[in-house]
Amino acid sequence: MSAKNRPKKPQSIAKAQEKSGLIRLNKFISNSGVCSRREADMFISIGNVTVNGKVVTEMGYKVKPEDDVRFDGARIFPEQKAYVLLNKPKGFATTTSEGKGRTVMDLVAKASSSNIRPIGRLGRNSLGLILFTNDEKLHAKFTNSKNGVARLFQMTLDKPLKFEHLKQIQEGFKLKGKLIKVEAISYVEGAKKNEIGIKIKNTGNTLLRTIFTHFSYEIEKLDCVSIGPLTKKDLPRGHWKHLSSQELSLMMML
Repeated sequence: MSAKNRPKKPQSIAKAQEKSGLIRLNKFISNSGVCSRREADMFISIGNVTVNGKVVTEMGYKVKPEDDVRFDGARIFPEQKAYVLLNKPKGFATTTSEGKGRTVMDLVAKASSSNIRPIGRLGRNSLGLILFTNDEKLHAKFTNSKNGVARLFQMTLDKPLKFEHLKQIQEGFKLKGKLIKVEAISYVEGAKKNEIGIKIKNTGNTLLRTIFTHFSYEIEKLDCVSIGPLTKKDLPRGHWKHLSSQELSLMMML
């Protein structure tokens, strides 16, 4: 059989389809920011998606960018990926359910036309970095139970942290039968013993409250100072920026 007549390998077919402008329906839905590809497959299978007026339940179905794709009756469009880093001030909740001007979504409203959402949470009175994106793969990196993405917090407690408690937190301890562990913890160099640096991979800060409440401390100030390789450098409080290509590459390599 000549090379000309040899059947194309699946990968070659996929590349040819991409060049022709076709895109898998689940990828189209994921790119729109509605949900992940895996979730999209589920919604497709139960008949929640239509293409040009017809219900599509076929896995692997491909569409053109200009096709009329609807999710629960509402038309969706593939979005450009956006990555926005915010240095959150006090007084803004990490939610979209409260009044105008009081959520982090208000702070990044002009950052992108894409349907970005925050990864993880910071309490209303907490400070620091929050990453927003419509990239489900990056969201998955943070929620991956084996790897995750480390966030470094600087906190002030209501009283000095005893060294014995610092060691227990550092080594891990059991609470209600569950092992509680952090990536790292230390006193802030040159500061009082109630100022702590702590690194965790959880997407929320509930773990920190749980830890210090267990040892009878109150957190007076909580500031997320880094997310993976991302820092506050040149990002004043209350401001946002788009990730540079270098920063994005570093995040994707985690």
